[in-house]
Amino acid sequence: MPRLLVSTLLLLFASLPLVAGAALPFHFGFFASGPLDGITDVPGVRVGNLTKVEGSTIRTGATAVLPDADPWDRKVAAAFVGFNGNGEMTGTHWIDESGYLEEPVVLTDTLDVGRADDGVVSWQIARHPQIGRTDDVPLPVVAECDDQLLNDIQARVVTAQDVVRLLDSARPGQFARGSVGAGTGMRAFDFKGGIGSASRVLPASLGGYTVGVLVNDNTGSTREQLTILGVPVGERLRGVDRTQFPHHVSLAGRAVSGSIVVVVATNAPLDSRQLHALALRAALGMGRTGLTSDVGSGDLFLAFSTTQVFNHHGHFSVTAPVVPILENDDELDALYRATAEATQAAIYDALFEATTVTGRGGVTVHALPRVRVLQMLRQAGAIR
Repeated sequence: MPRLLVSTLLLLFASLPLVAGAALPFHFGFFASGPLDGITDVPGVRVGNLTKVEGSTIRTGATAVLPDADPWDRKVAAAFVGFNGNGEMTGTHWIDESGYLEEPVVLTDTLDVGRADDGVVSWQIARHPQIGRTDDVPLPVVAECDDQLLNDIQARVVTAQDVVRLLDSARPGQFARGSVGAGTGMRAFDFKGGIGSASRVLPASLGGYTVGVLVNDNTGSTREQLTILGVPVGERLRGVDRTQFPHHVSLAGRAVSGSIVVVVATNAPLDSRQLHALALRAALGMGRTGLTSDVGSGDLFLAFSTTQVFNHHGHFSVTAPVVPILENDDELDALYRATAEATQAAIYDALFEATTVTGRGGVTVHALPRVRVLQMLRQAGAIR
């Protein structure tokens, strides 16, 4: 089968919605999940995956998160946090300066950042031909993780046109997770990692707001660090299904530490300052899984609010939101807790949804042994 046809079929397959409820097989925490237990529980948010698996060496892709159908004309309040900066998320200087997000967020591998950037620009211009002529220019938001262990990253197979098709395919509703999209070649805690997502919904007494989180988990942390709901799962699986390295393959430098990209969405009316505080709470969710953020980690967080909208009218004209920001401290505290919970759950989701992958050089990264882990959690009383 021709390579182009294989890639196209994978794109279409990866963007098809799964059945509702295809998410983490257990629940924990203070708050209920949304019906999809994913970032698309936040109204308006769209997700798409582009998965590229070619021959024995290509294991990569891209994932898109859109705050709404047209972020150029409906810019949303946003904030960026570089928790550990050995990584890249482009466009964040303008987010810090303006306080809003006016682009889709695209996640991909490290060496395809430029190509993804080009695709976002093409996608925006096709919808807004005045860009760069009588209107402002976009600064795409593209975040990367290094998938060179399983993928021939030097091949740079994610093209600008792929990203245009990816953005066209993004939809609300359920979406594929695990070894798909930008998560295709990812590894976490010496298990197969990738795309994970979760949501938390506050009760009506605390505003009824939703927080959704999507992660691309490539943390590369040691097996022994993994803790699930307080159970030292990684330690107990110390010798089980370790990554299989042929004698000529080894990890060194930044590839050992890995990275994680966290995207937080909410419909709570928060401004950029409040969203910065919200994004910081993702680190607390990371810590509960055993992550410590190594020197070589690129741990990058982005948060946005779908209800704090800056309307764009063309010719460099943008009007500020008219919805008052949230000022109730109890509701803000609940949103902080919800963000930590959803981040923790999204990291677990990436592990539970990922599948075993063999890639470049014959390296095999095994999936988390789901049944065995669930048995551990039940025996420990962590889940029912």
